[in-house]
Amino acid sequence: MALTAATLIAGTIAAPAAFAGTTTAQAYTCHYTVSGGKAYAGYYSGNTVIPSSTGVSSAGIEAQCLLKRAGFDPGTIDGVFGTNSKAAAKKFQTLMNNAFGYAIAIDGIVGSETWPALRWYAEYNA
Repeated sequence: MALTAATLIAGTIAAPAAFAGTTTAQAYTCHYTVSGGKAYAGYYSGNTVIPSSTGVSSAGIEAQCLLKRAGFDPGTIDGVFGTNSKAAAKKFQTLMNNAFGYAIAIDGIVGSETWPALRWYAEYNA
C-alpha cells in the first residue's frame, strides 16, 4: 500500500511538468499574403505593437513568421518573442542598417521602426 501511495504521489508531482509545454505553447502556421509591396502572415497587420517576450501574441506570431520568411530563424513559431526571436530580429536589424542604410536600433525589438522594413524585406527576399 505504501508503494502504491508513493507512486501516485510521485506521478502527481511529475505529471504537470511533463505536459507544461504542450498546454501553454503551440506552433502556428504562417499564411503569407502580399499587399502594397509588403508581406503579411495573417496574424497582425499593423506596424506599432511590440511582440511580447512573456506571452503569446498575434504580433509575436506575425513577427516570427516574417523573420522566418526573410531568412532569419526565430525558432518555433509560437508567438512568444523570446531569445531566439530577438536574436533573429537583431540580425535582421543589422542587415537593414548595413546593407540598406536604415538607422534601426539593433535591440531585437520589432517596433515601429522595424515592422515596415521587415514587411518590405520579407516580401522581396522570400
